[in-house]
Amino acid sequence: MRVLGVDPGLTRCGVGVVEGVAGRPLTMLGVGVVRTPADAELGHRLVAVEQGIEQWLDEYRPEFVAVERVFSQHNVRTVMGTAQASAVAMLCAARRGIPVALHTPSEVKAAVTGSGRADKAQVGAMVTRLLRLSAPPKPADAADALALAICHIWRAPAQNRLQQAVALHTAKAPKGRTA
Repeated sequence: MRVLGVDPGLTRCGVGVVEGVAGRPLTMLGVGVVRTPADAELGHRLVAVEQGIEQWLDEYRPEFVAVERVFSQHNVRTVMGTAQASAVAMLCAARRGIPVALHTPSEVKAAVTGSGRADKAQVGAMVTRLLRLSAPPKPADAADALALAICHIWRAPAQNRLQQAVALHTAKAPKGRTA
């Protein structure tokens, strides 16, 4: 499975591609950051994020895109920019028919470090270890993107089985009733 992880942001949008399957060593194929100038007009920044993500999709041809689910923060301006960059990533994937999965920050931290409350340094250290890298990816947005991809590779099989079970249960339920 090849996954493009996206840590959305308007100034720095982390991107990372990981390949592998759950239970086996994973391989990092690429990592980076799509940057936009903070003083540029919003529309231009969104186009720059789109162009950057499109380049990653062209180069690496992922089977899935894993995006960090936007969560409420105290700074509305920050959350708006994050949500806008997230929507651009989802749009780019959807335009190509690539399935998108959203993962919360605590899900990603728990999958990679074992604790949903891990800090950025712990996430970076575990990404470095899991992908057998010589140093943690910089900036932290890049490491977070790799962590998203890792989380999706590890969680996707269980999520798929759950979705299949729900679909099967729903198909067997009598019409007009849901369990």
